[in-house]
Amino acid sequence: MIIRSLVTFFVISSSFAAHAAIDIDLASADSFAVLGGSTVTNTGPTTISGDLGVSPGTSITGFGPGVVSGGTIHAATAAAIAAHASLVAAILAASAQTCGTALTGQDLGGLTLTPGVYCFAAAAALTGTLTLDSLGNPAPVYIFQIGSTLTTATGSSVVLFGPDQGDHVFWQVGSSATLGTASAFAGNILAQTSITLGHGASLQCGRALALNGAVTLDTNAVSIQSVGCESTPVDGGVPEPSIWAMLIAGLGLTGTQLRRRRLQTFH
Repeated sequence: MIIRSLVTFFVISSSFAAHAAIDIDLASADSFAVLGGSTVTNTGPTTISGDLGVSPGTSITGFGPGVVSGGTIHAATAAAIAAHASLVAAILAASAQTCGTALTGQDLGGLTLTPGVYCFAAAAALTGTLTLDSLGNPAPVYIFQIGSTLTTATGSSVVLFGPDQGDHVFWQVGSSATLGTASAFAGNILAQTSITLGHGASLQCGRALALNGAVTLDTNAVSIQSVGCESTPVDGGVPEPSIWAMLIAGLGLTGTQLRRRRLQTFH
């Protein structure tokens, strides 16, 4: 009975485990927190930690009041051109990976996903909270292949459980991405067209990289820094133990009970 319960728990908990993902090398785009294809425009006191650039376009406006710290502004410079080329390669690498779990038509809100490759044939939406749980994996990689648009609702969030995750979360978007007002997003957005961050939205532990269109900012915080990319629950509690840890602990308990029964039988 105990073993059967544990197996049932494991199967249910693993329903969103995906095909193993291969990390993406951003190469020359790695230092860019924001990269636009046509333009980058900003309204309000946006803060960017990392490089800011545009290529092949040349227009970057709104800095200030926006501030770039720990990086440089590149308007069609050699660095921006190289970053654009690296973005092309990164998008191709992400889109070429084998889909492990299809989530087409399902809202990301309320899900807890483990490292792997997830795909949407068309649009993807996030309403509420998406939890990415590394299950203790020291090098977790998540690839989200999205056929058309990525849209997050007002106040939605991506929560990371486990160290060094944000740098290895990739959102490959077939057209454009829009982060809703006050969204708290994480990971690298690799958009074929444009990226829009609504008022007060934040993008931590990642990047906003748009290949052909504009990146539009409005009082946002965008940071490529890996420090702090491991999060804890909002209520300050301890994250749930990983599936494997619970399974192993349960099997250990089962073994102990079986040994006790044998001893009782012999006595």
